[in-house]
Amino acid sequence: MKPTLVVMAAGVGSRYGGLKQIDPVGPSGEIMLDYSVFDAIRAGFGKVVFIIRRDIEQDFKAVIVSHFAGRIPVDYVFQELANLPAGFTVPPDRKKPWGTGHAVLQCKDLVREPFAVINADDFYGCQSYAVIADYLQNLRPDGHDHAMVGFKLANTLSDHGSVTRGICETDVQGKLVSVAERFKIEKTASGARYENETGQWVNCRGEEIASMNLFGFTPALFVMLEEKFPPFLISAAGNPKAEFLLPAIVNTLIQERRITLNVLQTPEQWFGVTYKEDKPIVSAGIRAQIAAGVYPERLWS
Repeated sequence: MKPTLVVMAAGVGSRYGGLKQIDPVGPSGEIMLDYSVFDAIRAGFGKVVFIIRRDIEQDFKAVIVSHFAGRIPVDYVFQELANLPAGFTVPPDRKKPWGTGHAVLQCKDLVREPFAVINADDFYGCQSYAVIADYLQNLRPDGHDHAMVGFKLANTLSDHGSVTRGICETDVQGKLVSVAERFKIEKTASGARYENETGQWVNCRGEEIASMNLFGFTPALFVMLEEKFPPFLISAAGNPKAEFLLPAIVNTLIQERRITLNVLQTPEQWFGVTYKEDKPIVSAGIRAQIAAGVYPERLWS
């Protein structure tokens, strides 16, 4: 059974909410998402499902999906504020989407095979897709053994400012024990450092495992998301910015011992445009991979 790639795109926290602002990073006008779909196809994914806002559906198809139309089956689900369990209504002051956990929950009636979840505007690298695809192809759809691709922290940092990362603790079997959100992580000569809750700097080696929201799940996750969402809505009442976030849900389910999550490590360099100064570095990194033969000069020729 070929796995599905679920892409959290417009309206789920990515920059694709403003389609006209998408900047190319490849030499032939490719955007970050082009490389993700290209890598997914050659890794063996059988379908791509985009989570978008309904109001940008036509523009999204014309501006983005037209690049690779016909090369892999594509479908869509829509994350909208009013998609709530029975008995709940949208608070009048709520404008922000409900978060990534709510976004993935919208796929429950469409995705019936193991699937990977990615951010639309992140570059994960071809080997990352290969390891997650290989793992997912061997899963039972009703199983509770999930996975994430873990990046070496040093391969996820920006040269132009601090970042926030989920730093992972694993057991001897390589299963995730917990994820600690660390803020103000910045490069140092010896690796990295972050500022803790008391304002003290803590040094890192740079070898720590960072989560970049590349997860692999079975459809059994949807039942748990449906279970966890109503209590979240009750606890978030009065907070118009509260989000039902996928990493936090996963962490809770692990602590409850209801799922296991295998950490699959990748040697890839993660790219993202956290700061505007990052874009030339992203483009240079892609050009280097083209020169090494990882990607063709024109991705969809």
